[in-house]
Amino acid sequence: MSEDELIWRIAGGSGDGIASTSQNFAKALMRAGLHVFTHRHYPSRIRGGHTYVEVRASADPVKSRGDGYNFLLALGDSFARNPQEGAYYGNEEIKPLSENLDELREGGVIIYDEGLVDTDDIPNFEERVEENNWHVYPLDLRTLAREKGREVMRNTAGVGATCAITGIDLEWIEELMADAMPEKILEPNVEILNEAYEQVSEEYNVDAPDISVPEGEHDEKQLLMSGSDAIAYGAIDEGCRFIAGYPMTPWTEVFTIMSQNLPDLGGISEQVEDEIAAAALAIGASHTGVKAMSGSSGGGFALMGEPLGLAEMSETPLVLVEAMRAGPSTGMPTKPEQADLEHVLYSSQGDSHRVVLAPGTVQEAYDHARKAFELAYKYQIPSIVLYDQKLSGELTNVPASHFDREPNPDIGKTLTEDELAEQPHTEDGKFHRFQHDVDDGVSPRSVPGQKGGRFLVTGNEHSPAGHISEDPDNRVAQVNRRFEKMDAIRADLDGDSLLTPHGPDEAEYGILTFGSQQGTVEEAVDRLNDRGHSVKQLTVGELAPYPVDAVEAFVESVDEVLVVEMNASAQFRGLTQKELGRYGEKLSSLLKYNGNPFEPEEVVEGFVTSIVEDGELPGHETKFVPAAGD
Repeated sequence: MSEDELIWRIAGGSGDGIASTSQNFAKALMRAGLHVFTHRHYPSRIRGGHTYVEVRASADPVKSRGDGYNFLLALGDSFARNPQEGAYYGNEEIKPLSENLDELREGGVIIYDEGLVDTDDIPNFEERVEENNWHVYPLDLRTLAREKGREVMRNTAGVGATCAITGIDLEWIEELMADAMPEKILEPNVEILNEAYEQVSEEYNVDAPDISVPEGEHDEKQLLMSGSDAIAYGAIDEGCRFIAGYPMTPWTEVFTIMSQNLPDLGGISEQVEDEIAAAALAIGASHTGVKAMSGSSGGGFALMGEPLGLAEMSETPLVLVEAMRAGPSTGMPTKPEQADLEHVLYSSQGDSHRVVLAPGTVQEAYDHARKAFELAYKYQIPSIVLYDQKLSGELTNVPASHFDREPNPDIGKTLTEDELAEQPHTEDGKFHRFQHDVDDGVSPRSVPGQKGGRFLVTGNEHSPAGHISEDPDNRVAQVNRRFEKMDAIRADLDGDSLLTPHGPDEAEYGILTFGSQQGTVEEAVDRLNDRGHSVKQLTVGELAPYPVDAVEAFVESVDEVLVVEMNASAQFRGLTQKELGRYGEKLSSLLKYNGNPFEPEEVVEGFVTSIVEDGELPGHETKFVPAAGD
């Protein structure tokens, strides 16, 4: 963390308004001209349980959560379970303070709600405060909120106290509140905000901490967005007008955003009984000529294996999104992990074929969603957008101009009735929907209701007209044609690459990653080069078909490659070695799978300790797996 940035962590219980308060605070800082990036940590509970959100703010662009933080607003958990003596979960009321001390930087600030949190219940609290030179501000935020409005408004009081200590102009907060709140709750919230600001300014030395908010200015309009927002809006802009799904964290956010917007666009959203039905409905909608999607997470996506195979065999365009979380089974539903890679690549039956894209940033989430639809409908194939809980929920500012593009309602190689009349048909009038000899393996299709467009659809292998067929020659011809699409897609992606290089071209070492680790690794690479190391990075956003030539060139250009990913089995490294067919001696792994994403300094430490110094990583946060033969 540099001195010219604020990393503010607000902690409380689920249901205490932590997410909404942090989002509004981040948006206010963005409007004030700063770049922001958020990170959220929350339990798999509706009410209660320690949750926090970090807001990192800087005058310079930020790509990742920081290393630790320097300002804590600990509200306590107002929905804590009864803290009986010896209870398994302990005293939950104090956890928003007690469980956030280890990462608070020396010289940092603590504001805590003494109306709910008693520091006598936290072992060695005073000693730790003195040892780390923390600046502590106990405030009875609960009483202040109750006197002026409702208890939940203690969040607003905490923001007012934060502004007093950091020098944030209340005008930015008040403007945002005026935009977001109805009049009847706006007035007490503004009163509480100002009273907390004045109380802290009068009763405490707010100049004691060496922490302030930098000044910044944006060159153009900014939007505060998550990866879920971007995927949903990318799908809408690419013409998606149907979605079916079943709620499951963290995919639910995309489903919710789509469901809120599609009715106003003439589209349809259906919540169904399970994920099998969701994917099947999307296939049906796509069969009728509508751009359609579905999605899920982990175990929910497992249920989609059968309809996914149907989409591949029937060559029905389909977009699925898979939001990874820590597994297997229920696992840790609200924690990020990248361990569904192999699941998504190989789920379903037989020699399956699909596109798998993995965005690394909010901007890429929008781009990849649009590309997934483009490829799915151009090549009549399922496309999957693979992301995780981290990218799903983290918020960052994005230039509004990034989304200033034309919509694309095109549904691919679909024939008109006049064109259908020129196509081959069986004697009884069935259209040859699955022709053997076609360009790029893509046989033109019709939609139901077109004259001359009638054909059969089945999950069995089939003849050109769709009749079930077990003829060996037909089988080979159909399989070969379907796989021709993958070569054509690879050529298509080579011309519009979704790979993201970073760092000096002539670097000695390389770091390879995919998905949401992109920004964190980029910041780590910058630090490594600033400290005298020679490192570059490649983030791979195209997982199927795999960009063999580009990745091989990257690996060939350096002495060693560290593969960074959030799982325990090095799945991305395994995919890379499988696709390249060699380089096992050059690829080592840095893994993390404890439910928290990498911090930039963890990648720096992992590289220096394991690659440069050939040492062992301390602690248990990350794990190094050496190259084959080492």
